Amino acid sequence: MKRILVYAALFTLVLSACAPLTNSEFNRNLEKWQMANVNHYRFSLAVSCFCAFMQKMPLSIEVKDGQVVSMIYNDGSAVPDNEREFFAQYETINALFDYTKGAMRDADEIHIQYDSTYGFPSSVQIDFIKNAVDDELSLNVQGFEPLN
Repeated sequence: MKRILVYAALFTLVLSACAPLTNSEFNRNLEKWQMANVNHYRFSLAVSCFCAFMQKMPLSIEVKDGQVVSMIYNDGSAVPDNEREFFAQYETINALFDYTKGAMRDADEIHIQYDSTYGFPSSVQIDFIKNAVDDELSLNVQGFEPLN
């Protein structure tokens, strides 16, 4: 019986240690991004989910002073305004940080990799409901390029 209580206590300790580490890692990388002070940049964003527009990924997005300058599908066509609403929640690096922070709080499972130079989330794999089908979302940032 004592052994079971010891294992339960250790398991609880391990679980409680995991959540702050994720937040700590997130905050450390957010600070790295903010300290880099990159105001004009371009990147490719691949959104993978059970949703429309999958065949048009990745997007090429240019951002200046927090505003999207251009958003282009991989076929070279501009993303129409009515479709841009779908991507608004992760169309800038700051928006991607905000979205990721919310997913850390709300999703059943999330895996995040951060860019080693600038700190932004370069890969976010989210499973909102662990045993549900077609609720997963992947966001992958590639080709990040600061612009002058």
